[in-house]
Amino acid sequence: MSKLVEEFNDYRSKMNEKLLADNNKIVKRIFNLDTNAYSEGALDVKTKELLGLVASTVLRCDDCIKYHLETSYKERITKEEMMEAMGIATLVGGTIVIPHLRRAYEFWEALEAGS
Repeated sequence: MSKLVEEFNDYRSKMNEKLLADNNKIVKRIFNLDTNAYSEGALDVKTKELLGLVASTVLRCDDCIKYHLETSYKERITKEEMMEAMGIATLVGGTIVIPHLRRAYEFWEALEAGS
């Protein structure tokens, strides 16, 4: 696994554990809702992950982008599919999301290098 991917996952896991251990009912419910929202339904998981990736890019959340990139990669979304979705995100979000596009591309390369 690439260092970039490993550092992201280690930090995310550590902080999620701390947040959930705090026993805040609202936070726990939001985490649960997020997990369930990306489960198979009328839309398949791949489609939902691409939707999450586009929304995260437009909202300019690098952590969310990395999360959806990794999940997309695990769901066997191709680089071409990911880049097509990122093209839509850049169109909708405007040029302000280009730095996020760069970091997303770098993270995808790290995912590919780790496989």
